[in-house]
Amino acid sequence: MLPYFKRMETWHDGGHGGDPDWRGTDGPLHVTRGPRANPLYHAFVEAGQQAGYEVTDDYNGEKQEGFGPFEQTVWQGRRWSAANAYLRPALKRGNCTVTRALARRVVIEDGRAVGVEITRGRRTEVIRAEREVILAASSLNSPKLLMLSGIGPGKHLAEHGIEVIADRPGVGANLQDHLEVYVQYASKQPITLFKHWNLVSKTVIGAQWLFTRQGLGASNNFESCGFIRSRAGISYPDVQFHFLPMAIRYDGKMPAEGHGFQAHVGPMRSPSRGSVTLRSGDPEAFPVIRFNYMSTDQDWEEFRTCLRFTREIFEQPAMAPFVKHEIQPGPALHSDDELDGFIREHAESAYPPCGTCRMGRADDPKAVVDPQGRVIGVERLRVADSSVFPRITNGNLNAPTIMVGEKMADHILGRDPLPPANDRPWVHPAWKVAQR
Repeated sequence: MLPYFKRMETWHDGGHGGDPDWRGTDGPLHVTRGPRANPLYHAFVEAGQQAGYEVTDDYNGEKQEGFGPFEQTVWQGRRWSAANAYLRPALKRGNCTVTRALARRVVIEDGRAVGVEITRGRRTEVIRAEREVILAASSLNSPKLLMLSGIGPGKHLAEHGIEVIADRPGVGANLQDHLEVYVQYASKQPITLFKHWNLVSKTVIGAQWLFTRQGLGASNNFESCGFIRSRAGISYPDVQFHFLPMAIRYDGKMPAEGHGFQAHVGPMRSPSRGSVTLRSGDPEAFPVIRFNYMSTDQDWEEFRTCLRFTREIFEQPAMAPFVKHEIQPGPALHSDDELDGFIREHAESAYPPCGTCRMGRADDPKAVVDPQGRVIGVERLRVADSSVFPRITNGNLNAPTIMVGEKMADHILGRDPLPPANDRPWVHPAWKVAQR
């Protein structure tokens, strides 16, 4: 996969080091680093080092394990989305058209995908395919569309009156996600982003971004991170930290303490598996999404470990000038049962669902697509999104999903894949016997 990650990105190190041999220089996706102007970003990385962990200049390079700068798909102050990187340039070429409509199902005739049925306004019509139909509708909607088209668990489809074209029990199964919690601390010093949580400061930040594309509005403000192993015997990281110099939730709610900071933490390889199924045969009905979170003892054990590791990091000398007291989980919660209660109440999705159209061998009954993304049992139909991952990726999902599109493009065009790389990632020399 490394050659495709390199092909898709233009990496801007910003003069902060990194691992250029592992990075791309002329791809459509811009990858940058925030300025890390707040001293808390550096204190968090230093605290990780003081706790005995590695430091890495580039977790997307040879060495993922350790604490260091976080990266973001931001360019010239704007989120550099897949639309900015790929779709908008394609629209200028004249052979790409965007149709705004509801996709209802793939039309399949004699075992071959020939088009897509859509509803546009009040009219239902079929867009015919000249060569192939490619689904890139997400790990939630791609399996839904396959099932509406007659591809999926035969019994489930029959229950909703859908003719079974290919009985593939893996469609909609194998749903995976990353859960995380926020470990929050109050700050001794008034240096956090809370000082900007007022109308005047928000207006200034907005104006600065509007006219210069710079300032706090040009970053997602997650500018330091960490990847560690949860125990000895694991060869590569299975715990991820996002650090934010503010104590706040994704929904904008914050604790009453005011100035604070937080680390988002969670295990990256949960054994729990969920599913996406049909609510009905109506394409306008939402699918039934069951993540089946925290369904194994391992999930609970790993989350408790994550919380205890995070507390240990915040107790290091580098954080001492900033730590006032723990906000959550709260200094009174220490036992397994107490931490489980906190996890039960506060764990939430980090938004990388995947796995519901799993890639595998054609003779694997649980596989949905083959190694080139072709739906098994139907001709001229592919899936090209995060639903094809057999197992959730080791970190955030945006870049791996875009990489899938890059590689599928070669398969669709009939090109030979890029030659595999022989680079070897860094592995802790004592991983068999040491957690750090």
